[in-house]
This record gives sequence, C-alpha cells and structure tokens, in this order.
Amino acid sequence: MYRLLVAQVLLSCWSVAQPFCPSQCTCVYHGRGGDGTGSRSVLCNDPDMSDIPVNVPLDTVKLRVEKTAVRRVPTEAFYYLSELRYLWITYNSVTSVDPGSFYNLKVLHELRLDGNMIAIFPWESLKEMPSLRTLDLHNNRLTSIPVEAAPYLVNITYLDISSNKLTTLPSDLVDIWPPFSGILPSANASQKIVLGLQDNPWYCDCRISKLIELSKMASIPVVLMDQVLTCSGPENLAGVLFQRAELDQCLKPSVRVSATKITSSLGSNVLLRCDATGLPTPTLLWTRADGTAVDNTVVQESPGEGVRWSILSLHIITFKDAGNYRCKAKNVAGNAEEYITLSVDGVQASTPSPPLNITKRPDDQPVTSFAGTRMPLYTTLTPALTTRAAMTTMPPLTTRKSPGPGGGIQRSPPAGDKPAKIQQSKGGKGSMVSEKSKKKADLKDIEVVEVTSDTAVLLWRAEGLPSNTPLTMFYFPYDAKDDKETVEAEVGQGKLLLEYLMPNQVYTVCLVAKGSVSGKEQCVDFTTLDNGEEDGQNKVLMIASGIACAFAVPLIVVLLYKILCLCCKGNSSRNNGPDDDLSKETYVKFETLTMKQRTLNGQANDLWARRQTQESERMLLCSRSSIDSQMTYKSDSSRSEYLC
Repeated sequence: MYRLLVAQVLLSCWSVAQPFCPSQCTCVYHGRGGDGTGSRSVLCNDPDMSDIPVNVPLDTVKLRVEKTAVRRVPTEAFYYLSELRYLWITYNSVTSVDPGSFYNLKVLHELRLDGNMIAIFPWESLKEMPSLRTLDLHNNRLTSIPVEAAPYLVNITYLDISSNKLTTLPSDLVDIWPPFSGILPSANASQKIVLGLQDNPWYCDCRISKLIELSKMASIPVVLMDQVLTCSGPENLAGVLFQRAELDQCLKPSVRVSATKITSSLGSNVLLRCDATGLPTPTLLWTRADGTAVDNTVVQESPGEGVRWSILSLHIITFKDAGNYRCKAKNVAGNAEEYITLSVDGVQASTPSPPLNITKRPDDQPVTSFAGTRMPLYTTLTPALTTRAAMTTMPPLTTRKSPGPGGGIQRSPPAGDKPAKIQQSKGGKGSMVSEKSKKKADLKDIEVVEVTSDTAVLLWRAEGLPSNTPLTMFYFPYDAKDDKETVEAEVGQGKLLLEYLMPNQVYTVCLVAKGSVSGKEQCVDFTTLDNGEEDGQNKVLMIASGIACAFAVPLIVVLLYKILCLCCKGNSSRNNGPDDDLSKETYVKFETLTMKQRTLNGQANDLWARRQTQESERMLLCSRSSIDSQMTYKSDSSRSEYLC
C-alpha cells in the first residue's frame, strides 16, 4: 500500500509539472529527435480571442495567432518564450505594435505580421531579434519606411512589404542590398535576398531610381517576388513598368580624382582633390579605405548645379597618414567612389622645391605650374573648378603635378620647404613669408555694438588666419560663469548676433580660434540695456510724433481745401461759358454825324451799340469818324448817316 501511495503522488506531481495549454489554443508536442529533444507548437485561432495569450508553454518553438480579434501587441508579450523561433500573428485586426513587444526573443528566426492593419511599424524593435531573417509585413497599411530602419534590415534575407501604401523608399535603404551595398557576393551562390515590392502605388522619381535600376538588373543576389512593378505617378509614367521607366533629371554620380597615386615627404603638406558630377548635385565624403572617417580639414563647394568638388588637407603628414583614401559621391540616383593612394617618403629632402609660375591660358584662366614646364597642378572637370580651387586652398600650398599619359604619381615638395605664401617676382622665383608673419595670426579689434535689452552684435577682425578657420564663441553672465552658451562659427564671418539675453545684465563674451598664436580665449564685457530705458525712448518718440502730427495735419487739410477750391472754380468757369464772356463786354457810344449843332444833352441823337472792348476796334472807329466829320451835305434835309 505504501508503494502504491508513493507512486500515485509522484504521478500526480508529474501531471502538475506538465505545461498548461491556453484554453483558446491548441498545443502540439512533437516527438524527440535524434538529439533527445522535442519541440512544441501552439495554434490560437479562436475568433473571440481579443488578447495575446500569456500562459503559453515556455518550451514553445512556434506560436501562431491567426484569424482572431487581437488588435494590439503589448510590451513584452513574449518575454518568457526565450526558445521561440517562429512567430506568426497573421490575419488578425492588429493596428498597434509596441516597440518592446518582441523583447527577449534572441533566437527568433521568422516574424510574420501579414494580413493586419498596421500603419506604423516599430522598426527599432528589430534590434531585439538579432537572429531574425524573415520579416513579412504583406497586406498592411504602411505608407512609408524611414531611413532609420535601414540598419535593422541588414540581416533580413526575406522581406515582404507588398500590398501596402508605399510610394517611395529611402535611397539609404536600397543601399543595404547588392549591388549597391558594395559587398561582393559570397561563395555560397544559393544565398539570395528575396524582396516583395509589388502592389504598391510607387511614385517613380529620383528617390526610387535605385529601385528601378535594381529591377532592370540580372544575375544579382536580389530576387523580386514579382517582376511586374509599375509606376502610379507622375502622370507621364502612370502604368509604366519599372523595366521601361526612364527618369528625367536623374544622373548617377561620376567621380574623378586629381591623381590615383601620390608620393610625399615625411612632414610635408598634401592636398587631395576629388570632383564629382551628377543630378541632383551629389555630396562628397572622404574616408579611409576601411571606412573610418578622416579627421582632417575638408573644403567642399558646388560652383553650379550638378557639379561639386572637395579638397582634403593633410598637414605635416606622418607614416600613419599613408594608405588609401576614398572619395565617395552620393545622391538619390546612386553613388560612385574613387581611391587615392598616399605614400610617405621617409627621407628628408634638403633641396629646395622648384619655383612656381602663375600663367594664364588664352581664355584668361590662371594655371599654376612648375618653372620650366607647363603641367598644371590639378586636373579638373571644368575651367570654373580650377579657378575656384585656387581661391579656396589654404596655405601652405602643396605643389603636385597631374599624372601624365604614362602614370598617375605626384610628388610634393620636401618637408623643409613649406612656403606660406608665393609671390610673383621679376625673375620668376617665389619667395617665402618669414616665420614671424605666422606668429601674428590672431583675432583683433573684438568689440560689441548695437546692444539692446536682449540682443547684441559681436565684431572681430582676423589677422593671418584663413577665413574658414573654426571659431568658438561662448558668453555668460558676469556673475554666473557656469551658465555658459557656446556658438560655433568661422573666422571669416567677422560678426555674430547674440540673442535671448537678459536685460540690464553684464555679460562676458570670449572668442578662441583654432590655430591662433595665443591659444587662449579673448574676452570682452558688455551690458545690455534696461527695458525701462527702451520704454522711455519709445515714449519720447511717440510724443514727438504726436506733436509733429498735430502741426502737420491742419496744414495738410488747408492745402487740400485750397486745391479743391481751385478745382471747383475752374470747373464752374468752363460750365458757364458765354455768360462769363458777356460779363466782360462793354458798351461803345457812337455819335450821329450831322451838320446840325449838337444839343447839350444829346440824349435823342445818341445811339449805343454793344461791341467788344478791343483796342484795335476803338482805334478804327475813331479814325473813321474823324474822316467823315469833314464831309458836307447838299441839304439839311438829307438823312443822317450812322457809322457803326
């Protein structure tokens, strides 16, 4: 009896130790393999299930949640399933996935979320699944994939983003796939990258030019699930297949370097130049051959659309500077790169470098060359680039010959000859500026002007420093040095605006330039204005303006009144017409010409006629009357004659 009781207790304990299966799920345990281990898969497909199950057996390898009412994947939903390798949450109603949903899934190999309503996917959550190789987001509502997602998709070999609402893909995302990644295909030719891109409203412009180029390639490690990819826009490309789409204003970059090999003496200065063309205008990036960034001065400029040049300055080179330098040009249409090999000669040369002559081409463009030769220092794409490069290179100038037809090797002058400035002389020889002039390189005449209650303008003058020398400016209240504000600028700016200052406060502002002789900051103090002073000035201006308006407004009104009166008077004179002329007329008296003696009063014989009072007519009448008055008549009974 005792033995039976013990066996029953052990059997009941064993049954308790067995993992439970969620009530709405089905658990299947697969037999042990040759290694003595088994696997468990769980299927949850109850239509009434609204949450991710939490009591899933810990040894589950495959979990499928399908055709349920689950709408959200919460944080750390699968934290205890450390052995999970396959996770399918397909054809549910999921709209939200928390960034921490897949925490602790270190061995997860396959994640499928297709058939849901996900509009935003937490791409950063993929870093919690370092072993993930399959990601299926088919048939969701994704509208975009950010460029930040690219690092998390590098190891994905099966990516399905078809049947979404994607119109474009970042250029950096396409760069993770061959051949744009620059990684040569491995010896295992069966390793492919499978992409599902179909059934999206792609807008065919320069942003997806790499994707269009990818669809036209053959014999590459990338396989498209569906080769029939079509453009939905713009209007002139709507319905056109990717393989037949031709994009305008999209030109893959092309890179040229001044030389492929350069040999220079230890301790000398070297300038590496790179020119690129492309549409849109590409950007240039200098790195070492292993991809590490270079910590040197880089001058870069674009003289026109589609053209950019860059110069890398290496000062006082050492053996560590020897090696390959990569100049990479990149735009949305693609990228290109070229390499320059720098060799450092350990022998210190004592012979002076050949003098430089500055000549001009027939098109009036300056060319710098060695004495006795006509070989230019730089090989450039356009004449404009040659001129601009000469303007932006910083002293000391490294003299280099461009490669001839037989090779591309340049040599810079020995370390002992470091000309700071080359001058033209009658004999054609360059002269060096003495080392004393270098010691004068510093900031001068630092002052603060145009101070208000919250702003001020800082002015300075640079002496002996290049205009693109980095400049650090920091300012702080006089009694609070810890509240320091720092601003980065360049020496060539000459002035800087300080904003968001406190009124009626004493400030200290300091400047320090890289490469200055003193090496210390130069400071100056100033005091901001009080708000009350500005208000007082504003009140004075308002009062003065009011007084001026009080005097000016009446004068303007009187002037307008006079002008209106004159206009009205002129109009009335034109409208009256003949009446005004009549008012100006006078009456002229004509006398009766007769032989009889006139009466004293003469009222009966006087006739009046209305005539114009013109001087010429009065003179005519007077002249005629004097003539007729001398005439005689035959009889007194003759009728009187009147002269009008």
